[in-house]
Amino acid sequence: MIDKKRLADVFQALVRIDSVSKNEKKVCDFIAEILHSMGADVQVDDAGKKVGGNCGNLIAHFPGDSGLEPLFLSAHMDTVSPGEGIDPVLEEGVFSSTGDTILGADDKSAIAIIIEALRVLQSSGGLMCPVDVVITVCEEIGLLGAKHLDVGRFSARAGYVLDASDIEGIVTKAPAANRFSFVVRGKDAHAGAHPEDGVNAIAAAAKALARLEPGRVDEDTTFNIGVIEGGMATNIVPAEVTVRGEARSHSDERLQEVTDHIVSVFEETVAAQAVRSTHPGLPAVETSVENDFCSLLIPHDHPVVRRAVSAAACLGFRLEEKVSGGGSDANILFQKGITAGILGTGMKDMHTVRETVALDDMAKAATLLVGIVEEWSSRGE
Repeated sequence: MIDKKRLADVFQALVRIDSVSKNEKKVCDFIAEILHSMGADVQVDDAGKKVGGNCGNLIAHFPGDSGLEPLFLSAHMDTVSPGEGIDPVLEEGVFSSTGDTILGADDKSAIAIIIEALRVLQSSGGLMCPVDVVITVCEEIGLLGAKHLDVGRFSARAGYVLDASDIEGIVTKAPAANRFSFVVRGKDAHAGAHPEDGVNAIAAAAKALARLEPGRVDEDTTFNIGVIEGGMATNIVPAEVTVRGEARSHSDERLQEVTDHIVSVFEETVAAQAVRSTHPGLPAVETSVENDFCSLLIPHDHPVVRRAVSAAACLGFRLEEKVSGGGSDANILFQKGITAGILGTGMKDMHTVRETVALDDMAKAATLLVGIVEEWSSRGE
């Protein structure tokens, strides 16, 4: 049975440890100590060095019955800002911060749930499959920990990432994403005395942006212009501006089509202005496109889905398959050969100072996780 007080104590201890992305070492040490005391073989990889952080991904292995298929459980240990000096408050069964910081339920509620579920399973003394626990770093700044994770360090190739809200849902479909940037270059000049001597890079970029319509492209596809940086002062014709954005789609083909369209609009619009310019070759644009993550698609009859649904049914509720518009470590793991459904912890209003999570929801999520491991352990198919 889930021990709510123990679950709450671990969660509060976790969120009180600062772990903004690239500064996760203290919380990693705390988690490692707990998992080691539970009998896990614990290691930390070198992802921190690769991303410029002070800590790598934590990988823990619980041996279990070697005759059963190993199970993968994962969460991330970093938080967004403002995430320093978090003081959790529990009122009427709901955790929040004092209002000056985030709470850190994203994703420390998941870590606490995983720890509590494994403690319950160990105390029951029943058959348990081998379990590989991976707690990643730098998820919040581009899934960097997962991207630098060597999956050869553990054997499980299927399981669950706990990094969603809905405790009665399992995300089985999530989009791929491309990031793009355009650096538009012009020529500086005094904006009041000699504006004709300059080429306004911001104006050139604006003409391209005016031809685009960010937002929802179709049912499966979106794109966004999220950052514009450029210019030095109001009295200087800006010589450079950078525009950054992203496109997402559940269709790889559609993602490529939309990305290509955005790129062509920018390049053609800037090139057309250069043709009419009295300054040869200006304005000009430098384009960069990179795939941020690939799509996630888990068939409804995959063991990851079937066993989770079965465990939920035994608890008296229906676990619904969900589609997400966001990316997570599960997308990266899918690329690396690990099929991981995304489970919820009950957290709400993530990335804001209004973030909350109910203790009852965390307990229900932990109970489900216990049931899933028992399903995995009883079948091994």
